[in-house]
Amino acid sequence: MFTVPFLDRDLLRDVNANAAGGSGPDGLGNLPEWDLSDLYTSENAAELDRDLAWLESECASFAADYENKLANLDAESLLACVLRNEKINSIAGRIMSYAGLRYYQLTTDAERAKFMSDMQEKITIFTTPLVFFTLEINRIDDATLEAHFAANTDLARYKPIFDRIRAMKPYQLSDELEKFLHDLGVVGDAWERLFDETIAGLIFTVNGEELNIEGTLNLLTEQDRSKREAAARELARVFSDNIKIFARVHNTQAKEKEILDRWRGMPSPQMGRHLSNHVEPEVVEALREAVVAAYPKLSHRYYELKRRWLGLDRMQVWDRNAPLPMETTRTVNWDEARKMVMDAYSAFDPRMGDLAEPFFDKGWIDAAVKPGKAPGAFAHPTVTDVHPYVMLNYLGKPRDVMTLAHELGHGVHQVLAADQGEMLSSTPLTLAETASVFGEMLTFRKMLENAKDKNERKILLAGKVEDMINTVVRQIAFYDFECKLHAARAEGELTPDDINALWMSVQAESLGEAFDFMEGYETFWTYVPHFVHSPFYVYAYAFGDGLVNALYSVYAEGAEGFEDKYFDMLKAGGSKHHKELLAPFGLDASDPTFWDKGLSMISSMIDELESMED
Repeated sequence: MFTVPFLDRDLLRDVNANAAGGSGPDGLGNLPEWDLSDLYTSENAAELDRDLAWLESECASFAADYENKLANLDAESLLACVLRNEKINSIAGRIMSYAGLRYYQLTTDAERAKFMSDMQEKITIFTTPLVFFTLEINRIDDATLEAHFAANTDLARYKPIFDRIRAMKPYQLSDELEKFLHDLGVVGDAWERLFDETIAGLIFTVNGEELNIEGTLNLLTEQDRSKREAAARELARVFSDNIKIFARVHNTQAKEKEILDRWRGMPSPQMGRHLSNHVEPEVVEALREAVVAAYPKLSHRYYELKRRWLGLDRMQVWDRNAPLPMETTRTVNWDEARKMVMDAYSAFDPRMGDLAEPFFDKGWIDAAVKPGKAPGAFAHPTVTDVHPYVMLNYLGKPRDVMTLAHELGHGVHQVLAADQGEMLSSTPLTLAETASVFGEMLTFRKMLENAKDKNERKILLAGKVEDMINTVVRQIAFYDFECKLHAARAEGELTPDDINALWMSVQAESLGEAFDFMEGYETFWTYVPHFVHSPFYVYAYAFGDGLVNALYSVYAEGAEGFEDKYFDMLKAGGSKHHKELLAPFGLDASDPTFWDKGLSMISSMIDELESMED
């Protein structure tokens, strides 16, 4: 079944006339909006009708030409088969990209929701006859396949795809069951849509003002503590009022996954994610263990520092992302944000700036906060013959600048990987965060370099440490919550109180002794989209941050030819395993000590912050 692969971040330009952005709140400037016409000009476009008709016909022809025949194809014929499959993926991906992006601009619009659902159903029906493709690839004898690769270098280029497909061989069901599950996939999507539409439709009233979830979460970074508390309590109230819906969604999704995993014989709920990420379970477990062991020297130590800075005996959850007392409330307008990120990208390598420029100038970014718009931020690669699109909910906070740097990094990565073609450009989630987190690091280092005094340096360092804790510590705590949730759901239906208890079981451990937890915080699992859309996605953030910290250390040491190696790594897309990609930098993520390198960078920043207390 076809889904839309958005790379999204935790909730937390001049364009042509028909896509011009409006002036944002509080003088943010002219915020850009998407121009989706590079995909299709409208939902009634003749090109869309043409592509749907082609897709229906080509899927049927593909099945007629190849079903029950893959094992007997020679190398040249198998390559032709792969190229036809790749073209089908491209057309289906273009259609779903358009439908998905249009929907996320206004998730509360019934017509857009219906259009996306209709497109998903059509494509699912059209592509059901293609289920045989991966099943039959897994029936080809190893020696035969290796001989094909040796005989045809163009086919051998696709070996990483064959390897990933064949990794699922032990968990493959019968052809009939696989087709049934493919068709049934649209039902699971309906639960994801219920989650999205519920979240987007929530209204929060804080100090008499009605806000959506983005605006309310934004208040948690306000200087005024009473505003932060009011926002936190209102979030808890609204989440509690809707908790039965969220509990039903999580119960259903987790049970569906448990049934699928059981039928496939998956050894753990996490295994499917590890396979799709092309990463070994022991590597992920080494990451998890390293981060959990580092909680005391990272989050526990930092939040104790922050408690003292804030002058509090105990911190509350609404203080976690509070600005520092010496930090002035500042709104960064769009033009300034653009310059900050572009300067950092171009200083690293002018090629990076050249790749980022079109995002601002050609309608590839949708930045403003709007009613009904999906919360959070993401970069979506669409298809390799178009370009990526970036979504933000830009409110002018300094952290919003870092989110821009992050999503733009995804975009640059996606542009560079596009030359690999539709099947090889897609990067496993563990590596997909590399360019985004590296883009953040470049922007942060540029800002730190330009700090005017010790106070500004302290504010920047503290902000970066908090971002890294949110990316590493918080996401591993999320991962542990998911592991507990899926294990518990396998034993039976979970009440909202059951899920609340699982959520709280990971909070104190990860955040440390500085915190008290208000009544209602136990419901804050409800709004995290990854738990619903992409189970066990979250460890990819910690993986990416640890990887980039190690990578940046190599760069900071002045490694010769680093920039060219870095671009080669991004251009590789999904064509290489993480071992191959990191080898030119002298790094190896399968080495248990690898993760300590990245964590030590965070720890050293906290060391510097502690030294400023003297």
